[in-house]
Amino acid sequence: MAHSPSSHIKRSINWSRPLGLISSLKIELSVLILLATFFAFVVAWALLKIGFSGWIALPATLLVALGITYFFAQGLTAPLREIRDAAEALTQGDYTKRVSMALDSNDEIGQLSRSFNVMADELEHADQMRRDLIANVSHELRTPVSALQALVENMADGIVEPTPANLEGILNQTQRLSDLIAFLLDLSRMEAGAASLEISKFNVREFLDDVIAPLEIADASHNHSITLAVPSDIWMEGDEDRLRQLFTNIIANALKHSADNTSVIVEARENEIDGTVVTNVVNFGSQIAPEDRSDIFRRYVKGKHDHPGTQSGGTGLGLSISRWAAGLHGGTVQVVDDSRGVNFEVVLPQ
Repeated sequence: MAHSPSSHIKRSINWSRPLGLISSLKIELSVLILLATFFAFVVAWALLKIGFSGWIALPATLLVALGITYFFAQGLTAPLREIRDAAEALTQGDYTKRVSMALDSNDEIGQLSRSFNVMADELEHADQMRRDLIANVSHELRTPVSALQALVENMADGIVEPTPANLEGILNQTQRLSDLIAFLLDLSRMEAGAASLEISKFNVREFLDDVIAPLEIADASHNHSITLAVPSDIWMEGDEDRLRQLFTNIIANALKHSADNTSVIVEARENEIDGTVVTNVVNFGSQIAPEDRSDIFRRYVKGKHDHPGTQSGGTGLGLSISRWAAGLHGGTVQVVDDSRGVNFEVVLPQ
């Protein structure tokens, strides 16, 4: 039967690293010393037994010990050299480099090889997402700037009048720029790892109603209905501006991934056992596979649009900002199972 190149590599790696099955590098080195000593002793004894002098037995014994040590040490150092070369490639910007040796070993070198590949995957992903972000931001900036420039130039040339409708168009484009700048500022705060909070006490239903109102206006052309199912007696403490970012991004994401003429449900309840407020934002789009639920909260990652009428675009930062804002309050955001559709659950301390 023909074997693939990868299977051939694995066999040669196993042959050159017979000690790789041991789960500790310290034990491997100890076994190596014992083996070299044992074989050296056997060779010296055999040579002396058959009548060779010590002057011949000693060099022969040393050569045997060195040969055994070199053979086994080669299996230990080859993966380390490969990791070194791959690390140097990463420093030069080649994020496609991976380590192939010692992946099936149980010792620290095998663990290091697997961890290196995971790190390289993350770096490659981050680099690709950075490139995508630059392209997205450039596109997002160019559109409103071009529209603003055209409107202002036409007004300056007297081609169009500064009517309320034209001024409203300028205002809308300015708002788009402001939103994008806010996203980038939030990204810089996430990179810094912290942000100051201004804590106040507020009514959850009134707060969510204020969050939903501008989203309904912006979404009017898609004819989504947002149902708010929140008791009027729930209160909590937090930074309203940060939490507004959180829920605006979550609800806007639900609207974006819902087909036209469908509903989005916003529910909230108190969990008296652990003193939290649990909010669920449910849309009736396609389900998110469990293995993808963590990835959608990564920076620059955009969701798929499986329904006609769903929207595209954006920077891919909204959900990561939501999780960051929840974390500042000691809360969580996650996708939970729900037979109705996609359910984003936000848990915040009360």
